[in-house]
Amino acid sequence: MSESCCTNQPAFDGASHIYKRVLWIVIGINATMFAVETGAGFLARSMALQADALDFLGDTVTYAISLAVIGRSLKWRSGAALFKACSLGAFGLWVFGATLYKTLVLESPEPFTMGAIAALALVANAVSAGLLYRFRDGDANVRSVWICSRNDAIGNVAVIGAAGMVAWLTSPWPDLIVAAGMAALFLRGAWQIYVQARREQAGGKSGEVRPMTIEAGD
Repeated sequence: MSESCCTNQPAFDGASHIYKRVLWIVIGINATMFAVETGAGFLARSMALQADALDFLGDTVTYAISLAVIGRSLKWRSGAALFKACSLGAFGLWVFGATLYKTLVLESPEPFTMGAIAALALVANAVSAGLLYRFRDGDANVRSVWICSRNDAIGNVAVIGAAGMVAWLTSPWPDLIVAAGMAALFLRGAWQIYVQARREQAGGKSGEVRPMTIEAGD
C-alpha cells in the first residue's frame, strides 16, 4: 500500500521540475514508438502489434494532457484522469472488437517482425516505467501515467511470447489471444484510474483532500 494511503499526507500532484522533464522524455518515447509500431504492425499483419501501436498513440496524447494540467486544481487533474480512464477503456473495447473480427479472418502474422518490434517496444516501455517508478504513488493524474507504462511493458512481454508461439505453431491464435489479453489489461487499468479519480473528486467536494506540491526529490 502506498505511503499516501497510510497517512493523511496529500498525494504528489506532479508539480516538480524533475517529474515534468521525465514526462517530456516519456512522451517522446511513446510518440516515436507509435510511428514505428504502426508501420510494423501492418507489415507483420499482427493484431497484437497494432493494438500496442494504438496504445502508444493514446499514451502520447494522455501524457501530454497530464503535463498540461500539472499545477491546476484538483478538479482539473482528476478530470484529466477520468478522460484517460475513458480513452483507455475505449482502446480496450476497440481492440476486443478488432480481435473478434480478426478471429473470423484468421490471417497469420509474420512472427519475426512481430517479435523484433515487440522487443524494441519492451525496451521503450521498460525505460519509461523505470523513469516513472518513483512517482507511482501520486494522485490519479500522476498515477495513471505509471499504470499505463507498467501495463504497456507487461503487454510487450506477452507480444514477444505470442510471436514465438506463432512461429512454433504457424497459427494466428497466439497473436489474437494476446491482443484480447491486452484489451483486458487496458480495461482493468482504465477502471483503476477511474476509481481513484472519482474518489479524489468526492474527497475534494467534501473538503477531505487538500492537494499540495510534493517535490519528489526535486
